[in-house]
Amino acid sequence: MISDYFFPQPAGGVESHIYQLSTKLIDRGHKVIIITHQYEGRTGVRYLTNGLKVYHVPFFVIYRETTMPTVFSFFPIFRNIVIREQIQIVHGHASLSSFCIEGILHARTMGLRTVFTDHSLFGFADAASILTNKLLKFCLSDVDHVICVSHTCKENTVLRASLDPLMVSVIPNAVVAENFQPLSYTPHSNYRVPGVPPDRRAVPPQIGPDDTITIVVISRLFYNKGTDLLIAAIPRILASHRNVRFVIAGSGPKAIDLEQMLERNVLQDKVEMLGSVRHEEVRDVMVRGQIYLHPSLTEAFGTVIVEAASCGLYVVCTRVGGIPEVLPQHMTTFAKPEEDDIVIATGKAIAALRSNKVRTDRFHDQVKMMYSWTDVAERTERVYKGICGDISQEEFYGRYYGQAWKASEDRVRSFALIDRLKRYYGCGVWAGKLFCLCVVIDYLIYVVLEMWFPRAKIDIARSWPKKLHSSGDKRFSISSRGHDRQNSGSSHH
Repeated sequence: MISDYFFPQPAGGVESHIYQLSTKLIDRGHKVIIITHQYEGRTGVRYLTNGLKVYHVPFFVIYRETTMPTVFSFFPIFRNIVIREQIQIVHGHASLSSFCIEGILHARTMGLRTVFTDHSLFGFADAASILTNKLLKFCLSDVDHVICVSHTCKENTVLRASLDPLMVSVIPNAVVAENFQPLSYTPHSNYRVPGVPPDRRAVPPQIGPDDTITIVVISRLFYNKGTDLLIAAIPRILASHRNVRFVIAGSGPKAIDLEQMLERNVLQDKVEMLGSVRHEEVRDVMVRGQIYLHPSLTEAFGTVIVEAASCGLYVVCTRVGGIPEVLPQHMTTFAKPEEDDIVIATGKAIAALRSNKVRTDRFHDQVKMMYSWTDVAERTERVYKGICGDISQEEFYGRYYGQAWKASEDRVRSFALIDRLKRYYGCGVWAGKLFCLCVVIDYLIYVVLEMWFPRAKIDIARSWPKKLHSSGDKRFSISSRGHDRQNSGSSHH
C-alpha cells in the first residue's frame, strides 16, 4: 500500500481505509507493508497492530500532507523497499498523492502488478481539476486495475482518465461497527422486556418537545467540506430551534471563519468547538448528539456518515457525489448543497426526532449488516487474483468478456517497454510525448540501479511471525525468501 495519507495524520477516509484493509488482508494470510512519508517525530520503519509494517520515507511535504512531486528521486528507495520486502503488487491510494502516482510508475517499470484506488471526485472545468485529471491519466494509463469507493466515483474516474469501465471495480469503504456503538447499546437478540413477545423490541427513550437536541459535526474545516454552508446555516438553525446545541470537531483553514461567526452572533454558549480529535475519540463525540450534519460540497463516499449512523445518529447530508448510495433513506434527510435547503432539512430532522418517528436505536445493527471490512478485503483480494491470473479473465471481468477478448487484449497489461510507450503516447498531443519521455527516463534509471546496486546486495527483510493454532499448540510460521518455516516456541521480534 502506498499513499501520502496515513497515520498519524488525523484520520480521514483514506487513512482508515488503508489501515483497515491492510489488517484484514494480513488476517487472510497476505503480507502487507505501507509506504508513506515521514511525519513529525516519525521517520523510518514502524510496526502497527498485527505486524503491519510502515515505512515513513523522509520526503519534503508541501501542502496538506502531500509530498513534493519529483517523478524520479523516489525511485531508488522505492526499489530498495520493494526488493527487501519481496513485493508482488503495489496498491496506490488517492489521486492527489505524489507517492501513489510515482510508486505506480516505478512499479510498472520494475515489472510489478499495480492497483489504484480512487477516493475522491474532481470536476472538469477549473484549472486545478484539468491538471489533476491529466496527472491521473498519466498514472492510470498503465495500471492493471482501478477500484472506486462508489458508483458515482467510478463514473467520475472513468471520464477523467478515459478508462475502460471493465477495468474499474466498485468496492465501498466500511466501518468497524463494534467501535461505533450507541451510548446505551443492547444487541437486538437480547433487547427484550420481560413479558413482551420476542418480536416486539423495547421502545427507546422518547425525545420531548423541550428536550435538548445536539447536532454533531465532525469534519476537516475546508471549503470542499461545506464549512461555508455550515457557518451560514448555524445561526439560522439556532434562531429557529431554541433547544438545539452544536458540537463541532475538526480543524482547518476555515476554523477562524467559524469562530468569528460565533463571536459575531454571540453563540459560544450554544456551539462547542473541540478542535482536531483523534479517530478513536470520534465515537465519544458522536454519542453526545442525536443528529449528524454533513454539509459537504463533494464526496466520493463519506465514511463519517456511516460511523454516525452506526452510533445511532440521524444523518442530515447533502445530495452530492456518492453520498446518496451510502445509507438507506430512513437513516438520512437529504439537502441540496445550499444554505436554505440545509436549514430546512435540519428542521425536518429535528421535527422527526421530536415526534419519535425515527427508530435510531435500530441503526447500529443495520449498519453492521451493510458494511464490513472483511467483505472489502475479500473483494479486493479477488481483484489481486484477477490481475495476477489466479482466476480466469472470464470469471474476473464477467461472462461476456470472453466474447470481446480479442478486441480487448490491452486489458492484460504487458510489461514490454514498447507496449507501455504506446499506451502513454495516446494521452495527448504534447502530454503523450512528455509521458513517454518520463517512462524512458524511468526505465534508464532502473537499468542503472540494477547495474550499480544489484539485488544480491539488498538484504531480504524477515516477515512478521504469524501465530498458527494447531492441535492446541501455538506455532509460528515465518515466511522468508518465499519459503515457509515453522518454529516452535516464542517469537523473536
